[in-house]
Amino acid sequence: MLKSPLMLKGMALLGCMALLLIPLRILSVVIGERADYRDHVTHSLEQSTSGPQKLVGPLIVIPVTEITTTMEEGKEVTRERSFIRYWLPESLMVTGKQAVEPRHVGIYEGQVWRSEVSLEARFTLPAQAVNPGAQYRLGDARLVMAVGDSRGIGNVGALNINGQTLEVEPGTGLEEGGEGLHASVPAALLEASTLAVRFSLELNGTGAFSVVPLGRSSEMSLISNWPHPNFYGNFLPATREISASGFAAKWRSSWYANNLDGYFQKGQEVRLGALPAFSVTVATPVDQYQLTDRAVKYAVLLIALTYMAFFVCETLSGITMHPVQYLLVGLSLVMFYLLLLAFSEHIGFNLAWLAASLAGAALNALYLQVVLKGWRRSLIFAGGLLALDGVLWQLLRSQDFALLLGSGLLFAALAAVMLLTRHIDWYALTPAKARFTRLTPASQEERFRLWK
Repeated sequence: MLKSPLMLKGMALLGCMALLLIPLRILSVVIGERADYRDHVTHSLEQSTSGPQKLVGPLIVIPVTEITTTMEEGKEVTRERSFIRYWLPESLMVTGKQAVEPRHVGIYEGQVWRSEVSLEARFTLPAQAVNPGAQYRLGDARLVMAVGDSRGIGNVGALNINGQTLEVEPGTGLEEGGEGLHASVPAALLEASTLAVRFSLELNGTGAFSVVPLGRSSEMSLISNWPHPNFYGNFLPATREISASGFAAKWRSSWYANNLDGYFQKGQEVRLGALPAFSVTVATPVDQYQLTDRAVKYAVLLIALTYMAFFVCETLSGITMHPVQYLLVGLSLVMFYLLLLAFSEHIGFNLAWLAASLAGAALNALYLQVVLKGWRRSLIFAGGLLALDGVLWQLLRSQDFALLLGSGLLFAALAAVMLLTRHIDWYALTPAKARFTRLTPASQEERFRLWK
């Protein structure tokens, strides 16, 4: 059986496919390195401009010192405890208009964005939780606006509280630090039952833009010229519209849903950056590196189907192909993916796929014209390769139907092989010494009786 030409040819083809896995692995490494360099360019843009932005505010911060006096062992003991009292808005309305601009570093592209943000908040004087027997000493109240990266703060508009304009200072003014803005709130304003706050600023960044819904009821509206948003985080938009010219989205939330008031309990340390938020990121659509990497995963399928077609052609036509010829055709299929990667960095993935497919089909048509002894067979195989490339392109572009298309392709290939070879006597293709012995019913019965 080891001397069977079919067995030897099958082992040779498996060896060719195993050898082709080496350049495919190298190609995967090259794709990863190019993608890493693209990510490095994006990181460089973030370092030279500003990073993701998370807007927390406005909220009013009041330092409080609680003084309690107790009798211990006949002596009067006074203790002081300092904490921060956070005053959250009853309602918060955020309106933003975002403009995304592409930035190029060589052949690579990243995005930076600029948002004009307007905020309207209404505060209601909270009831003071009084500890019996305690006295309170209040510090200077501040209105705080925290951001993720202060380098992205552009033009700062006027801060208006109940019709009074306040001066805005850099930094949050909190003991734990933080980047952002703050303004001192006069004590006279705190005597009002409600505070109406209006504020606007320009915020620049890369990647994500987030707003924490601090209000008992909070809303955010954002309009952008970027057609590839990625909505993520704790809250998805209540409504959204995405088109080729950009997107528009609206978020809504309340304390019933986010429990944000629980993060600001008296005396509890608050990590502003960890608060849940409305979030959207300027996402890069599936780029050429991701698509090429996914395409390489189908390379074994492409090579196997091609080899199967050659094997059937050999069987039906009597033309014999050497394993080296199989290997060269397989290398041309691997070269298709390298051309795809190289072209896609300059002309886009779709045009690169078309150019690489035409180049591969033309090369194989010229080569197979001699191997298959005629233009007719070589052009049929070149057309088959183009059709197979088209099917694989559909597999890449249609994730929802990838399994269905792949299964249909394999079923069609198997059906074609079975139909084309159904009249072949495979024993006739095998030398007599290597064949299995065909047993007659009588001999089968005799062997079964002896075995028993």
